[in-house]
Amino acid sequence: MQRLVAGLKRLPGVGEKSAARLAYFLLGAPDELIGELSDAIARIKADTVICESCFNLGAQTPCSICGDPARDATSICVVEEPADLASIEQSGSFKGHYHVLGGALSPIDGMGPETLRIGELLQRIRAGGISEVILATNPNAEGDATAHYVAEQLKGARITLTRIAYGMPLGGDLEYADHVTIGRSLENRRTLD
Repeated sequence: MQRLVAGLKRLPGVGEKSAARLAYFLLGAPDELIGELSDAIARIKADTVICESCFNLGAQTPCSICGDPARDATSICVVEEPADLASIEQSGSFKGHYHVLGGALSPIDGMGPETLRIGELLQRIRAGGISEVILATNPNAEGDATAHYVAEQLKGARITLTRIAYGMPLGGDLEYADHVTIGRSLENRRTLD
């Protein structure tokens, strides 16, 4: 039990209490659930490949997004991680292609421009056929620095370069929002038609 709790604690967002709760759940779970879970964990690395075009994770390369002829191949949304891509896909609001950088600029963590897939993005744009690049890095210091760096690298390219907007979440209250969110909401305001 201690070994399982220690292993579960190594997962992101799982602390001591959550790990213990999961371990006790698994202890009482049906054998078939345990078998399915252990098989999924054992096979995840073997059954997952990185797309040769966008660097998303999937069962094949090119991935299902890059291989879909109905998607807009002239538009690329740049994200930090595959989980960011999945979130945008769940929204259903983007019908183009993606480019996964593999992180964000963070010198403290050893993440410089050479560790990200920025060169591969530049190659895709130089190859032609791209009219818009949307920078959808996270709205934090690292994401902003990454977006700025990529934008600098794309200067002179004949594309439309955009950045996702920041602001108040739908259903949010100004009273409970932090000052940075409120400030960015005001900066990114738009006219009403």
